[in-house]
Amino acid sequence: MTTVASPARDVILQAFYWDVPKDPPWWTVLAGEAKDFAAAGFGALWLPPPYKGGAGVNDVGYGVYDRYDLGEFQQKGTTRTRYGTRQELDAAVLALHAQKIAVYADIVMNHMMGADGTESVVINGKSTKVWSRFDHAGRAGALSNFQWNSARFNGCEQSGWKQWAAWDFQPYYGGDAWDNLLGCEIRYADPLVQDELVAWGKWITEVLALDGYRLDATKHISTPFITRWLAEVKGERFAVSEAWLGNLDHLKDYAQRTAAKTKLFDVPLHYLFSEMSQKNGGFDLRRLKNAGFTAARPELSVTFVDNHDTVKAGGLYSPVERFTLSAYAYILLRQGGVPSVFYRDYAAHKDELKTLIALRNTHARGKEREHSETAPDLYVYSREGDAGVGGLTLLLNDASGDFAGDVVTPFPNAHLKDAISGATATSDASGKARLAVKGGSYAVWLPET
Repeated sequence: MTTVASPARDVILQAFYWDVPKDPPWWTVLAGEAKDFAAAGFGALWLPPPYKGGAGVNDVGYGVYDRYDLGEFQQKGTTRTRYGTRQELDAAVLALHAQKIAVYADIVMNHMMGADGTESVVINGKSTKVWSRFDHAGRAGALSNFQWNSARFNGCEQSGWKQWAAWDFQPYYGGDAWDNLLGCEIRYADPLVQDELVAWGKWITEVLALDGYRLDATKHISTPFITRWLAEVKGERFAVSEAWLGNLDHLKDYAQRTAAKTKLFDVPLHYLFSEMSQKNGGFDLRRLKNAGFTAARPELSVTFVDNHDTVKAGGLYSPVERFTLSAYAYILLRQGGVPSVFYRDYAAHKDELKTLIALRNTHARGKEREHSETAPDLYVYSREGDAGVGGLTLLLNDASGDFAGDVVTPFPNAHLKDAISGATATSDASGKARLAVKGGSYAVWLPET
């Protein structure tokens, strides 16, 4: 297969949501939409976990059963995964690469689920039966003969936690990072486990011609192992880790712990968007100035509005149900961070998001500025353009009423047009113009050439 290691377009599409339909197979759906994704301006697709889950065809992939089964072995009552067969997966990757779209796979290395049998372990001096033996009989030792059993785990979640070995690390960040998340927790204190997951990472990279990775739940995995995996597997490829840390200082520290080898999702910025949505006009937009991990480490940030976890009931539930497109305008048009678009949002707002992505590629250029005109109900941001090309002024308004007022743009003596509403304005010698934005919406004012 051909790889696309450095896409010219940087916007990522998270190409799934929780419980996508089983039929038609999702790999086939993505292959069929490859040309549309390229035309929309996406440079990469983040695929869901492509391996067999413990719940078979009903498993969305995060309940990992067999990482080497990409939909070609009869296991857990199915040959295909939830998303399709290995052949359909390969065809999807080929279709995406043919459109110069990079492919990033979801890498789940914290746990395993769907054990085939029980084993006896000693817990507090007492022999206890736990579901910790994974036979992978359908694969019969093909590709890897590594034995996953109780020696490879610290504990399993079954009617509460059954723990027979020390966790790989103790909680830190005030308890916001801890080891035992769910399923059978992989024991990274075992060097053979580390070797196996590194070998698997190299294997899946080669067979799927991966251009990058999204690493799942990394704050629950031994950080020294994560840095080793990135050093030995990632190479020059793209990687972003889901270290779900809402505290900015913790996220900055985690970037140091991983030696800046991986980008990180800007969770603090997402929570600002979620709060803006919940307050429905009561949010102070001045808090969007110099916000989140993107302001602190723009080169390491991946920005997003929502994802499969934030819109699903559970511990990470924090949906952005209002001002969704304003939030996307914010992440797609600014200088720092690599933006990630959620498939559900793309399907719901395809035309608007295509416009914003196109503006990112044509006008989001040059030096950025957070404007002093920003107020509780008005956010103003601009890019000055590069060598006379591009440039924009972004306005966000979360109030119910429209706004019209003076804004000093980077464009003196220019004719300006709002790419969203079509309204026009003219700036004076200082760049000042009377710009407008509708209530609860956004405007992107461009210099007309």
